[in-house]
Amino acid sequence: MDKHDQNIDNVLAMSEFRTETGYSAVAQVEAYWDGLRGARLMPKRSEIDPRGIESALEYTFVLERIAPGMARLRIAGSHLSDLMGMEVRGMPLTSFVTPSARRQVGDALEEVFQRPAVCELRLSAEACAGKPPMEARLLLLPLKSDLGDVSRILGCLVGQGEIGHTPRRFEVVGAKMRPITAAGQSTETEKEIPALLSAEPRADFGEAEPTLRKSRPRKGVPYLRLVKSDEG
Repeated sequence: MDKHDQNIDNVLAMSEFRTETGYSAVAQVEAYWDGLRGARLMPKRSEIDPRGIESALEYTFVLERIAPGMARLRIAGSHLSDLMGMEVRGMPLTSFVTPSARRQVGDALEEVFQRPAVCELRLSAEACAGKPPMEARLLLLPLKSDLGDVSRILGCLVGQGEIGHTPRRFEVVGAKMRPITAAGQSTETEKEIPALLSAEPRADFGEAEPTLRKSRPRKGVPYLRLVKSDEG
């Protein structure tokens, strides 16, 4: 990481969710986003450079809003594909949660797009045959498109525990929403998001982007791979 490293301690202090170990990628992605935006409400999608969050790429994704409460993955790190056991590019974000949690995630997406706000969700997957218990954190950060509308999200999803049989889907067990201001001031609030059903989405991205494969050997872990959309 570059100069944005200096923001990480502040980001860690803002969220009780990250007092547990294993979620440093979530803090890194938020620190990078916060450093890019400066005194603005948020950075643009075109400003995101994978080199700035290289150590968190496998957990990182970009969403595009396609309807109220609906957003589809346009770019997805390899960890997300590992959780689903398949390529996830083009899938709705709600694919990662149970049907009963999809309305909660949809409401969280709308808060991020409309306020705008930063949202962090605490997730949990119960154990069943071939699927050990898992915990996860989901971070959602608003971005502007090149047209100036708030229709993109930079996100980070980190699951802790053995994945086992896929796909793995989570319940939402906690949520923190932080409205943002152009001055960089913010008020952090903890909000209960209703657990109702919501529909599944589809979508599109911005500029054409070639497939990027970033390989980083790590013992016992597949190489880091970030898959980007080739659509315009």
